[in-house]
Amino acid sequence: MAASAGAARSRFVVVGGGIAGVTCAEKLAMEFPSEDVLLVTASPVIKAVTNFKQVSKTLEEFDVEEQPSSLLEKRYHNIKVVQSGVKQLKSDEHRIVTEDGKEYMYEKLCLCAGAKPKLIFEGNPYVLGIRDTDSAQAFQKNLAQAERIVVVGNGGIALELVYEIEGCEVIWAIKDKAIGNTFFDAGAAEFLIPKLTAEKRETPIECKRTKYTMEGNEEKERPIAAADKLGSALGPDWHEGLALKGTKEFSHKVHIEVLCEVKKIHLQEEFIRLQQTSFTFPKEEKNIEPDEVLWPVYVELTNGKIYGCNFIVSATGVVPNVKPFLDGNNFAVGEDGGLKVDKHMHTSLPDIYAAGDICTASWEPSPVWHQMRLWTQARQMGWYAAKCMAADVLGESVDMDFSFELFAHVTKFFNYKVVVLGKYNAQGLGVDHELMLRCTKGQEYVKVVMQNGRMMGAVLIGETDLEETFENLILNQMDLSAYGEDLLNPDIDIEDYFD
Repeated sequence: MAASAGAARSRFVVVGGGIAGVTCAEKLAMEFPSEDVLLVTASPVIKAVTNFKQVSKTLEEFDVEEQPSSLLEKRYHNIKVVQSGVKQLKSDEHRIVTEDGKEYMYEKLCLCAGAKPKLIFEGNPYVLGIRDTDSAQAFQKNLAQAERIVVVGNGGIALELVYEIEGCEVIWAIKDKAIGNTFFDAGAAEFLIPKLTAEKRETPIECKRTKYTMEGNEEKERPIAAADKLGSALGPDWHEGLALKGTKEFSHKVHIEVLCEVKKIHLQEEFIRLQQTSFTFPKEEKNIEPDEVLWPVYVELTNGKIYGCNFIVSATGVVPNVKPFLDGNNFAVGEDGGLKVDKHMHTSLPDIYAAGDICTASWEPSPVWHQMRLWTQARQMGWYAAKCMAADVLGESVDMDFSFELFAHVTKFFNYKVVVLGKYNAQGLGVDHELMLRCTKGQEYVKVVMQNGRMMGAVLIGETDLEETFENLILNQMDLSAYGEDLLNPDIDIEDYFD
């Protein structure tokens, strides 16, 4: 194929400066020390994995640090960072065109461009999406002047947000029956809810996962990212170092509206014109009363209630950021909008791989693994994609990475350690399964999902120390019928049986 004048060539090109892209580029740079690896990213900072700890066979913990890309180039002399977004991919020519008009030829390409927040209403100035550092800081600024906000969504960011906000009324609208639906079930939600309404905060467990450092000091004006310029995703602890305080004196006021979504958003003048009634913040056991206060914006929920507020936080999940790559390229795309990848992280187009939030795992998964757009999976996929690219170039074969054998994630909600393993919400198991529970109020919550006497998943909240044992029991699919309810009996040291 004829290279046009001025197109730089690189054996490996990786697009995206988040966890997946950086991990992929680092792994390629180590595998091929004499080859240049090109990392193309729109953001001036990249996300690096630090303090990586393998907690057990499949559980891992690490911190994520935002660093200037020059640090990455210092660590790996053969990584070259191009700071620009991708405008176009010409897959038949093995070429990408960046926003600044430059062209780059690749032999193998890995797309790790992440995902962007699903906004409930695009273009409304009162709707904020929280996904990256910039949007988290914008949120903090707005919150400082707020008396009431509406939070929409039920994933990790919404959970953390609602827990951390003080001095501001929060109306939390979720489409599920219980909070935290992505991570656990109604029982676990009940276990956590007292923490939401507790007046006094305990001091937070020291948290180490994320450090946000920008080049130079915080004061230096950073160019404000336009709404369509994406920073990389936030992970757990994203609120550390942001003082999330509203204008009021109380610490915690959260009201949850379940099984509903946002139907309409009315600006103040439109609301007055419609002559509808909005409600005050609901008080214990009282009927909700009409609100006399005029708010800048009003949210009408599908359950018929209308609440006024200062602004709305949309934390309703993400959409894979595939747009720049689809034009003129015939990618197979998953139902969730991601680029479909096979068990070697290969897309449907030759020499193009994808990893992290942008991709949709389309291989036949292990019965106890599923894809979830999390930092841990972004790291694992980026690393594994690089291995597959290397094997392809060297004509070697590669085995599926062990991290895809079992879904395993450790995080922290409401100051509790939370571990989820396997099909922790009985995802895809149909009605043919049973649950076993053990719960000590304010201390721990243990749930296991059983099918035909075998453990298929578990949720562990608090310091249970059961994660390694349960991980083994799920991986080896041992028949546990003989133990019955004793499996969770706290007086029996289950580890003695199975270690």
